Amino acid sequence: MAESNTGKALYAVHQGTYVLKLIGEIRVPICATLDSFIEGMFRDPQLNSVLIDLSKTQIIDSTALGLLAKIAIQTRKRFRRKPLIISTEPDVTRILDTMGFEKVFNIVHEEPVKSPSMTEMPNVPCDERNAFEKVLEAHRVLMDMNERNHETFKDVVAALEKPMDDGVSPDSKFCCGDTKFHRFN
Repeated sequence: MAESNTGKALYAVHQGTYVLKLIGEIRVPICATLDSFIEGMFRDPQLNSVLIDLSKTQIIDSTALGLLAKIAIQTRKRFRRKPLIISTEPDVTRILDTMGFEKVFNIVHEEPVKSPSMTEMPNVPCDERNAFEKVLEAHRVLMDMNERNHETFKDVVAALEKPMDDGVSPDSKFCCGDTKFHRFN
């Protein structure tokens, strides 16, 4: 089951179009599942477009946003077009705008007319090392999107890289517990 404590990740595929639906609070513990799914999606030779439905997303953290940005980057490289995001929750839309997502996604602010039959993404457990790597990678992607994000996340990335430079493992409180925020948010 692709579920964190309060979030769920669903998907559907129809004629090469992948629909990802994120429900509830999308935070670090579900990011290993999301990243694994995204990697598999881009290995699918039938893939031709991506739609991300955030209409039922209440909260999305910066790690998950970095994974969505990764989708935009890969879609642009492969198809030379932007993927689509449906965002109807004002708080989520504000975060997307703040991060500059309108430059890498087509964003629609209306509920989908019809939702396909969805399946839960296969769960990938969130262990400390896996989550640490996902958080670091996601924040690097966000940093590279624009100058504002670079300024916002440069200290986060530097702090995340420090334990790696020192050969230290991230601590267990970093990301996989039941905490509301990882320590840099």
